[in-house]
Amino acid sequence: MSRMQYDTLLDKVRHLNPENREVLDSPYTISNVDYHTLTSVVHDVGGETDWPQPYMPKGETEWEMNIYLTCECLGWRGAWNSEMRRRAENDLGKTQYYGLPYYGRWITVAAKTLVNKGLLTTDELGKKIDEVRERLESK
Repeated sequence: MSRMQYDTLLDKVRHLNPENREVLDSPYTISNVDYHTLTSVVHDVGGETDWPQPYMPKGETEWEMNIYLTCECLGWRGAWNSEMRRRAENDLGKTQYYGLPYYGRWITVAAKTLVNKGLLTTDELGKKIDEVRERLESK
């Protein structure tokens, strides 16, 4: 995507933000162009619009590192590999993909994978989540 195309895309989005928007009568309708603009988030996802972003180093928090290590151990034990994880993330759909933080997507797809493979039941997963929540709240 060229810089001119990117600027054009931004111009299309600017009028859609809450401060400067055209009031729509019910039922709410928008044009196909506006819909595409709203659903085309600039992001490095295969097949999606992207734009170079500056590298900004960020250290992982404790919960992020715990998820990273858990997922790496799942790979080491043969439950999945990184390509399976990436594919499962893309299969979450746009709402969850863009709505969850980076490691939030990892743990979501790890849980789905473990349940789908029959390595964990939803009851076991729920009990473990309750245990961890209780342990963290008592700190």
